[in-house]
Amino acid sequence: MSLETNFERVTMPLEFPFTIARGTQTEAETVVVTVEDDAGRVGIGGAGPSAHYGETADTVAAVLPSLLEVVEEVGDPHQLGRIERRMRETIERNPAARCAVSIAVHDLVTKQLEVPLYRYWGLDPTVTVESSYTIGIDDTETMREKTQLAVDRGYTTLKVKLGTDRDLEIVRTIRDVAPDARLYVDANEAWTPREAVRKIEGLVPYDLEFVEQPVAAEDPEGLRYVYERAALPIAADESCLTAADVPEIANRCDIANLKLMKCGGLREAIRIVHTARAHGLQVMCGCMSESNASIAAACHLAPLLDYADLDGSLLLAEDPYDGVPMPGGRIDLEALEGSGTGATSN
Repeated sequence: MSLETNFERVTMPLEFPFTIARGTQTEAETVVVTVEDDAGRVGIGGAGPSAHYGETADTVAAVLPSLLEVVEEVGDPHQLGRIERRMRETIERNPAARCAVSIAVHDLVTKQLEVPLYRYWGLDPTVTVESSYTIGIDDTETMREKTQLAVDRGYTTLKVKLGTDRDLEIVRTIRDVAPDARLYVDANEAWTPREAVRKIEGLVPYDLEFVEQPVAAEDPEGLRYVYERAALPIAADESCLTAADVPEIANRCDIANLKLMKCGGLREAIRIVHTARAHGLQVMCGCMSESNASIAAACHLAPLLDYADLDGSLLLAEDPYDGVPMPGGRIDLEALEGSGTGATSN
């Protein structure tokens, strides 16, 4: 069997400017990988790099030729373990770049077997979760309007970005607009440990599910301090990159938040899930600002999750790829037609 590989860069404007505690984004750039077999079947994968983790579209494009050479040399897409191991040996870092290849090869394998990815993994498509829809930081009135728009579009689980001097006002406003929504907040490392405990106490009346990454990932003892004193459950995002990080956060949080672009591939994502379960943690899968070229694959993890924040494509003004149907945020694997991840060029 011979494999032909390729990649292209795609820039996608966001529907609205998206602000978190670290800065503002108006567009997302993805790098889409294709792996084609000699029967003309094409696997699709995407990289949504984050500068916070040292990756950009430039760095992804720079290392992909070496990663795709590995795929062509192995030749058999079903040798997923060998491909991912050799990619790590070739390029130690750059997890988003490695993940794009991992997704594309998984997509091709499941297309060859004529099954959707969740079936290849033996997962139950009826046991799924609802993705949150994220409300980025803005002036309070704009956040009110964005929340109302999300509610009008049928989203019933909302994630709110915090890390301002008016966090309580923001949550009060969001809850006023969406009194029945499942709601959680994400500080993106913006608070000090003492500040986090104080702010979380003030958020208790607003019926939040949990608080995500309240303090800097470089302050593990600060995370422990918050976890031991916080009045709400704590999720670790920036503190959890790969399965090797799970034992370190196990006594510092309640929820491990994996992201494909942090961990480097689908096999590592499943390792994170099982490692987190073994340490008594709940599991969430988040995303960057991404296309369905990668979000579609993440959706197949839904039967393994407690929470999902897979709205990367939903926040785009237009996505060049279709993926798993998500009406109102509900990840509907049963509605998926055909095989593979469900990512198709539209």
